[in-house]
Amino acid sequence: MWADFIEQNRDVLGGKPVIKHTRIGVDLILDKIGSGESIDDLLLAYPKLNRSEILACITYGANLIRNEIFIDVA
Repeated sequence: MWADFIEQNRDVLGGKPVIKHTRIGVDLILDKIGSGESIDDLLLAYPKLNRSEILACITYGANLIRNEIFIDVA
């Protein structure tokens, strides 16, 4: 699902993942949600976005964490 809405292009934000056809980084959306903003807040702040694009950012972030390998070095 997220792949329909998220892209990486080295010419846009240095290759960071963004919402397709924008310069809005996935990290920006995740930071704002983490700071307490709701999806509705984001839709008001970024009227060109839709709910599916914001949910795709959350899913993208979850997939990154799910696929990480953690090594305890202590």
